[in-house]
Amino acid sequence: MSPRAAPKVHHTGLTAQRATRPTEPIPQFLIDGAKVETKQTFDAARHMSYQPPSKIYTMKEIGLEGQGISANAVTAPFQLFTEEAIKQMRAEIFSKDVLENCQYMSAFVKSTIRGMGSARAPFTCDAWNSSAVLAKVSEVAGIELIPAMDYEIGAINISVNDQSVPIFNAPKPDEDKLPAFAWHRDSYPFVCVTMLSDCVGMTGGETALKTASGEIMKVRGPAMGTAVVMQGRYMEHQALKAYGGREQISMVTSFRAKCPHVRDESVLTGVRPISNLSELYTQYTRYRLEVLEDRVRDRLRKEQYRDIAKREFDLEGMRTFLAEQKDFIESMLEELVE
Repeated sequence: MSPRAAPKVHHTGLTAQRATRPTEPIPQFLIDGAKVETKQTFDAARHMSYQPPSKIYTMKEIGLEGQGISANAVTAPFQLFTEEAIKQMRAEIFSKDVLENCQYMSAFVKSTIRGMGSARAPFTCDAWNSSAVLAKVSEVAGIELIPAMDYEIGAINISVNDQSVPIFNAPKPDEDKLPAFAWHRDSYPFVCVTMLSDCVGMTGGETALKTASGEIMKVRGPAMGTAVVMQGRYMEHQALKAYGGREQISMVTSFRAKCPHVRDESVLTGVRPISNLSELYTQYTRYRLEVLEDRVRDRLRKEQYRDIAKREFDLEGMRTFLAEQKDFIESMLEELVE
């Protein structure tokens, strides 16, 4: 297990909520503007434009040392994708198939698109499964990461200005502190938030973080194709409103540790109301059972080696291992609710 200790996370009293379709359609100007002449296949050499972040804030710096699965808390925005790549992603997001099958709403966000999958969004899914992209995301996260599961690749949060107003005006005093989305913690250890909007002339749009002392720390708003990587499971945060444009569209891809021995405190609380529960539960169960399988196989190999080497049985070590797996299974039972 990870050496970084953290208090046990409890999730009792949770109930599943039926996903709700948005009552307001996506504005036609977004759909029309997202069309591309040619669909492309993701190519890291062509579609990545990585520039290292100017700053990586540590968990210690924000008062959360010892929590999480990495010493790194959050990055400053950094360039990750080219404009060409973002156009390909937007074309998939605003396609008819995706809008008809993957758009949801909740009290948290008025319009979100989730669970596109590789059949509907091959470019987007290939990008986030690319070894080149994963290498850079892992580098800034300080731990090797993989997508939490296919369903959590490319979740899109959409905030659109009232179309009766041609463009956002400059914010009024204190208006730049208004949230585009509510304070929350993410369901998975790490997220990469990528800006899909043209931010020329836009102000605001920062990610606000609460430190352990309650102080609010803002990471400046990014430009199109830039990303912020953070341990969103362990810190409260929100996206602030942006001004100077008609849209604020971001893509959130969730990650977990690649190593099965790193603790996994993922929860489904925030994503149940905006998901197809059958698909969500299927993929959650699959990845958690794969983690459990890897842990058991590794322990079995060690037991076989110990026996061959004629070493004493480690009673305390085995009981600790089994207790950890019991907690792992019990946490699954708390998430898989009717």
